[in-house]
Amino acid sequence: MTKFSLLCGTAALALSAGAALAADIVAVEFTDTPAPTDAAEMVTTHSKSSAIVRYSDGTTREFPLSYVSIFKNIDTIGGQAAAQLYNAKGEPLVDPNGDPVIAETPDANSLLEIDGKPFLVTHYEYDWILANGAEARRVEGWYSRMPMSMSVATLDQGADGALVAKSVKPIDFSGVNGLWIPCAGGPTPWNTHLGSEEDYDLYFQAVSGEKNLKTTTEGLRALSEMYLGGAAANPYHYGFIPEVTVKADGSTEVVKHYSMGRATWELARVMPDSRTAYFGDDGDHVALFMYVADAAEDLSAGTLYAARWNQVSGQGGGSATLDWVKLGHATDAEVKAIIDGGVTFDDIFESTTAEATPDWEAQGYKMIRAGHSGDEILRLKDGMEQAAAFLESRRYAAWVGATTEFNKMEGVAADPKKKNLYVAMSYNEKGMQAEEGAAQDHMQVEKIKAGATYEVAMDGGRVDTNGEAINSDWVGTAMRVPAALLGQDIEADALGNIAHPDKVANPDNLHFSPAMRTLFIGEDSGTHVNNFVWAYNVDTGKLSRILSQASGAEATGLQVVDNIGGHAYVMANNQHQGEWISSMPEDVVARLEAKAIELYGTNDKGTPNYKLEAHVGYLAGLPGL
Repeated sequence: MTKFSLLCGTAALALSAGAALAADIVAVEFTDTPAPTDAAEMVTTHSKSSAIVRYSDGTTREFPLSYVSIFKNIDTIGGQAAAQLYNAKGEPLVDPNGDPVIAETPDANSLLEIDGKPFLVTHYEYDWILANGAEARRVEGWYSRMPMSMSVATLDQGADGALVAKSVKPIDFSGVNGLWIPCAGGPTPWNTHLGSEEDYDLYFQAVSGEKNLKTTTEGLRALSEMYLGGAAANPYHYGFIPEVTVKADGSTEVVKHYSMGRATWELARVMPDSRTAYFGDDGDHVALFMYVADAAEDLSAGTLYAARWNQVSGQGGGSATLDWVKLGHATDAEVKAIIDGGVTFDDIFESTTAEATPDWEAQGYKMIRAGHSGDEILRLKDGMEQAAAFLESRRYAAWVGATTEFNKMEGVAADPKKKNLYVAMSYNEKGMQAEEGAAQDHMQVEKIKAGATYEVAMDGGRVDTNGEAINSDWVGTAMRVPAALLGQDIEADALGNIAHPDKVANPDNLHFSPAMRTLFIGEDSGTHVNNFVWAYNVDTGKLSRILSQASGAEATGLQVVDNIGGHAYVMANNQHQGEWISSMPEDVVARLEAKAIELYGTNDKGTPNYKLEAHVGYLAGLPGL
């Protein structure tokens, strides 16, 4: 039982502290928000849910929920748009027309209390469109993505728990060479913010020469020209876990944890021991990584592991036991020294093709699939184990026999009572099915385009594949999918849904509330016309839809906070409203676009405001508790 101020929802469900509760809260459940079919509701982020709270004296109370936007990306707060992007000198980035470059993709949140004051750290993941509607970024010579940012907002908290942004300032990443595609993230147990870098555009830039791989120069161009002012960006400076410390005056300190490895990170979630972290590794043919720090509340040194999936069943999402392959131990300083020494991909691996080296296996090469569906034939150079483990973590994991067949691995969260980890797999496809001719084929589960959320049992007293003890009591041992969290593909319905609207589709953000015994799940769906946020009670198995995002928008920024200033919050944002999924009929798209313009208007360039706006917000409810 707990005297906790309830949490709920996908934005900040503010729970008013008010008078002390006369009885303990013993259970919380949620009523459903219906999947919308009316055009006005489909283009509006909203909740029709209530939280039903049961107390130890047998009474219950119902608290209706509603969505509140704290600020939009294009809102001017303190003289600049909230999501304005900047270069390393702190100068605003502008496009070829001289217009400001404003991100429309708020992602992760960490609502933190520092010396009794609330602050909000928010990611801006990537940038596609201009806030003024110009099309300059589509012209030849412009960039497909921008160097990105995080912001810290100073908040006022009302007596009813309402949060108001008084200022929004960019966080300075110039001391760590900037920031590339910060995706999910969240608070650490010691009250800092742990972010991420998804290095989609940089992953292959480390590879010199022709490797039959798709490469892109846009990421390095944007970082070099737009952020660094012409200095050459090094791809090995990106793809790490940054940590942000917020101080009472709103200033920040930033580090990147090079010892946690380099991949396409969704986020790193730290377990209750303040030492063990699990990662969401997004993309095609990715791995499940675990990091065990040498000391609690210090991620600057530790050991990196990757999981091996030992399949038990391929039915549905499949099930397996897990072994852990040790990749290596390092400190941030050691890995940074390797980077600063100018190491390249060709210093770490030799690569060849079967045509060039028919006896490649006999010569010590191995074939892997890691980070994409293509094969690479690689040989590790002598003495480069540490460089490979921490700069080419996914490739090295495959090279030493870990499983690199997961697909679109997104958020992670943990239930400390049952010691279960939850891992969102947005699309159960590609490497997760049987692959003819693959170098290894550990996974052969059913293809589910709607994805699944996996449950991983954790325990202590475990050893790695070398027989060495793993110094953690939070080691994953077995992986399966609870029935309620398995997506269901369907034939397209009248609105264009190709996943069942009453089931979670393409899970992304995850956050767990121990007080409510509830896992919250936010969607990034290409199979639902409206993305939803769900509440799944891990004890009863009840699944409730509690928020409907504006059509086309992804649900981001999911975070649960037990108590700040006598109130509880569950944070959530959205991004890219109006990014219609391809299965929607033309008449449905036309109906939604017309309704969005009717409700929200257009800017002076004629661009619908609906497609320019993204929200940082919360679910409000339960005043007076």
